[in-house]
Amino acid sequence: MSVLSGKKILLGITAGIAAYKTASLVRLFIKLGAEVKVVMTPASKDFITPLTLSTLSKNPVHSTFYDKEEEENELWNNHVDLGLWADYMLIAPATANTLSKMANGTCNNLLLATYLSAKCPVYFAPAMDLDMYIHPSTKQSLDKLQSFGNIMIPATSGELASGLVGEGRMAEPQDIVLFIENDILSKLPLKGKKVLLTAGPTYEAIDPVRFVGNHSSGKMGFAIAKAAANLGAEVLLISGPSHQQIQHSLVKRIDVISAEEMYEVAHQHYNQVDIAILSAAVADYKPKNVATQKIKKKDTALEIELSPTKDILASLGKIKKNQFLMGFALETNNEIVNAKSKLERKNLDAIVLNSLQDKGAGFATDTNKITIIDKDLNEKSFELKSKVEVAKDIMNEIVNMINA
Repeated sequence: MSVLSGKKILLGITAGIAAYKTASLVRLFIKLGAEVKVVMTPASKDFITPLTLSTLSKNPVHSTFYDKEEEENELWNNHVDLGLWADYMLIAPATANTLSKMANGTCNNLLLATYLSAKCPVYFAPAMDLDMYIHPSTKQSLDKLQSFGNIMIPATSGELASGLVGEGRMAEPQDIVLFIENDILSKLPLKGKKVLLTAGPTYEAIDPVRFVGNHSSGKMGFAIAKAAANLGAEVLLISGPSHQQIQHSLVKRIDVISAEEMYEVAHQHYNQVDIAILSAAVADYKPKNVATQKIKKKDTALEIELSPTKDILASLGKIKKNQFLMGFALETNNEIVNAKSKLERKNLDAIVLNSLQDKGAGFATDTNKITIIDKDLNEKSFELKSKVEVAKDIMNEIVNMINA
């Protein structure tokens, strides 16, 4: 999954011949899962139609401050709302005229007003003829815009509309998208970090058809995996039996069934990771003797002797070097005391406490309510939220702790 998935992108189009390429640009963003809105300068409509762009983006295209649908009903296009809506703004093509206006605060059309209102990162892709591109005034505009924090997607060399060959050609749509993805990734707080994550239940066999397990769905762990990947981390997700699915280019999933298998895989990869988050609900006990054939039902009681499973979290805590290690505690009584005891006994850097006494928390729900306790025993409690939002809270707290 692209880092642009779920993001809101505002595309500004100005009056250059390269505007015809923006149809492909919009399609690429949509295919990556982004939502796109388009703002055009009035003159840019001579190069590509708003109908094409609205059809591809599935959103209205704006080029003026108001739309006259009827004589008595003028609809205001709020440039402030557009600027605040976007996670990222891209101006492509960015002509010499528009670059100069952006650099000097000129605000004589909807696109420029929206640019001045934007609070998000702004990318721009210059496009103009060779002599215009190398002109000192253009260089001044480019330097000034970058000093404001805007991000330039460099023009390339090639055949230009004038017939000349040289620098000034707008980067190709696929290269623009790749540039933005790489730029976003390079600035993410966990870029270059590796995260090991366990999720879901484990099943401990009684016989070939029966097992000892629990009600964990894996929803919380899978949400954390996605949140970590969205912060730039490479995630190794070790999942017990779960129907949850995840698609992200930075997440590798390994499926296991038993606590023993999860233990082996976790230890195999632990030395290569920077962060380990053990959210799986690992069975504490397993049948001491596993029947090789299905146990037949009888009228008498069936007794199964259980033995402890290996404690994955404690074993990783013992061999911990520079890793940040976080565990989970699902408690029904004396929650804070028990969670702090687990944190200290297992040599953790932090622990996430769930209480089954809290409505909406625990297994097989879409929500959770947590308290995070750090190694200094500081507590931070959160309100009931969706597990997606809880996962973001957990990852943000980890980033804060490892950067403290």
